Amino acid sequence: MSVGHHRPLHRYRRHPHTAASIGRTPTVRDLPEPPDATKARELLAGLVVAGENDAPGYSRSKFPHWITQYGACDTREAVLQRDGRDVVQDVQCRAVSGTWYSEYDGKTVASASGIDIDHIVPLKEAWRSGASEWSTGERRAFANDLTHSQLIAVSAGSNRAKGDKDPGNWRPPLQSYHCTHSRAWISVKSDYALTANQSEVDALSRMLDTCVA
Repeated sequence: MSVGHHRPLHRYRRHPHTAASIGRTPTVRDLPEPPDATKARELLAGLVVAGENDAPGYSRSKFPHWITQYGACDTREAVLQRDGRDVVQDVQCRAVSGTWYSEYDGKTVASASGIDIDHIVPLKEAWRSGASEWSTGERRAFANDLTHSQLIAVSAGSNRAKGDKDPGNWRPPLQSYHCTHSRAWISVKSDYALTANQSEVDALSRMLDTCVA
């Protein structure tokens, strides 16, 4: 597979959330669908391949989250509502009941306290592959992006096992989700013009092989 080696771009290609979109109820009620496998392979071939350092200067505080999305609901509560089943929220938009199916490991979780909102491309991974050169506002948009396939509600255990690892070092335990996960990861990296290292690219290519034509 041929992978581009042109000069990295350090600004995303399509602005995800604009100020105008924050403050109104999202119209998307399901996880945004990433590109299909064919398109994902095209996007993968276009990623800039570059080594990654140990992210000097990184701090989660440089990616402000969770921000208010609408009413009393912040990004976490918006994703809990979107990804859950029979979710009931209190007047402060906190999920007080519901169930959530964790796509990473196949577990069903019956309490919001057992759910993490995962950044498909982790914040530290983004930092070391281009986001260190973004403005704080750009990093805020990335960390709270409900438009692209960047945020998903998963079991706390699976999210913490993943940490800041890329697919070269971690893949969802549930192999049946490898296709969707790789498509989402590639889409986010492409949309934000983030780089990828070679082991990451190789792993993503193998994960795309699990997609059923």
